[in-house]
Amino acid sequence: MNPTFSVTKSNGQKELFDEHKLVTSLKKVGANEPVINQIVKEINGEMWDGMPTTDIYSRAFALLRQNHHPTAVKYSIRRALFELGPDGFPFEKFMARIFRLWGYETVTDQVLKGTCVEHEVDVVAWKGAELAMAEAKFHNELGLKSDLKVALYVKARFDDLAEQTFDFGGEKRQLSKNGRWLATNTKFTEAAVKYAECVGLKMIGWNYPAQGGLHQVIEQNGLHPITCLTSLSHDQKKDLIGRDVLACVDLIGTPQILGEIGVKAAAAEAVLTEAQLIVEQAK
Repeated sequence: MNPTFSVTKSNGQKELFDEHKLVTSLKKVGANEPVINQIVKEINGEMWDGMPTTDIYSRAFALLRQNHHPTAVKYSIRRALFELGPDGFPFEKFMARIFRLWGYETVTDQVLKGTCVEHEVDVVAWKGAELAMAEAKFHNELGLKSDLKVALYVKARFDDLAEQTFDFGGEKRQLSKNGRWLATNTKFTEAAVKYAECVGLKMIGWNYPAQGGLHQVIEQNGLHPITCLTSLSHDQKKDLIGRDVLACVDLIGTPQILGEIGVKAAAAEAVLTEAQLIVEQAK
């Protein structure tokens, strides 16, 4: 690609476009070399100075879907998790959506008093006698991982909360030993995994655990983030997230909400078709 082209990152900063990052990202989800070369060639012809990176990767997904549907779905999930940013609040809500899938009732963004100090807790979830809490660690870039320091910090917070009693769901509850979670949209370092497994801190991320990692939970249950959709604008996705429509399957179940955010009938049909295609491809 022309190295003089700058791109606009999700945080508004500009930098020279790095073709290698796109190629590496496509390789990681299993796209073969001929497909990668074709995608790079087509995007090269469409580039303009200051082009948002989200537009580049959305276009890459669209081209990838034309050539290799299963890979495109996996690719779109990973990029879509990043598009839940730039702050971490939508990812907190997405994690709460996963806990509801598991049968919990949930609330987000709680301030709870521990034995020593107060703590901001991203997700609180309960079912039966069990009370779970989760720290949702959101990263804006693929290469960033949740490391040992994060695991140590989260474990210490839960230790401070463990002896307290909380009122959720109309019942008094204490934090369950197996209900202490650290979640991330990227990966964990080996040291973080080793420590968490030693102290009983439950974790879920892109590559962990080996069975039941974040991408598997999403794919197997049709919980593809609505940020997967190329037929919606950034503002429309943000509006849906604000209304707690977080996954394609949620949108399929409440199609009338597209009209509520100003999507006209013909465009709404295209959005719903894409959402259905994404969910069906994963089955």
